[in-house]
Amino acid sequence: MRLTLTFLLLSIGALGQVGVNVTNPTSMLDVNGDLRIRAVPLTTSESIAKDSILGVDRKGNVLRLSAKTIVTNYLKTFIRGGFTATTDQSLSLTSGTVKIPFNYEEFDENSEYVPSAATFTAKSTGIYNVSVQIKANSSVTVASNFGVAILKNDVVVARNGFANVGVSILGLTINVTPPVRSVQTLIKMVPGDTIKFNIYSDLINAGLLSAKEDSYFTIQQVH
Repeated sequence: MRLTLTFLLLSIGALGQVGVNVTNPTSMLDVNGDLRIRAVPLTTSESIAKDSILGVDRKGNVLRLSAKTIVTNYLKTFIRGGFTATTDQSLSLTSGTVKIPFNYEEFDENSEYVPSAATFTAKSTGIYNVSVQIKANSSVTVASNFGVAILKNDVVVARNGFANVGVSILGLTINVTPPVRSVQTLIKMVPGDTIKFNIYSDLINAGLLSAKEDSYFTIQQVH
C-alpha cells in the first residue's frame, strides 16, 4: 500500500495539476464545487493587507487584484470646478453662445474632467446630477436674454435665462435684474458621453465673475 500511495503522489506531482471533481484540470488546483477555508491567518502588515484582495473571474479562476484597481472601477463621479483666474472672464458671443471655459478643478474623484478643454467625459453608465451657476459682472447691460445652458454631446439638455431689465432714473439706465443664472438637471449617460456648459445672450460680449463662490459647476453620479 505504501508503494502504491507513493506512486500515486509522484504521478500527481509529475502532472503538475490536481483536479477535484473534474477529470481534466486546467490549473495547478482545479476545484469544481464549493471551497471552504476554515482558518485564515491574520497579517500585521498593513502594506500587504491593503493590496491582498482575491477575486473570481467569469471562468471561476481565482486572481489577486489590486485594491486600488477595484475601487477605481466602481468609483463614482464627484466633481466641482470653476475658474483659476481671480480677474473677471470676458467672453465674446459673436454667434450668440459660447462655451464657458471652466479651467479649474477643486476636486475630481474619477479624473473625468479636462480643464484645458472645459469638458467632462463619462467613464461609466449612470444617472448624473449636473449643475452650473454663473454670476455676471457690471459689463452685462440691459439685454433681451442672458442665460446659461448644460450640453450633453453638444446638444442643450437644460437651460435657464431671462432678460436683463433696466430702469431709467434721472436719465441713467440701471440694470435691476439679478446677475446670477443657474440650472440643474439629471442626465443619463454612457461611457464617452460629454458635458459642457455654455452661456447665451444677444449681447456681443459678456463678463463673468471668476470667484469660485460666484461661478462654478458640479457633477455627481447618483445612480
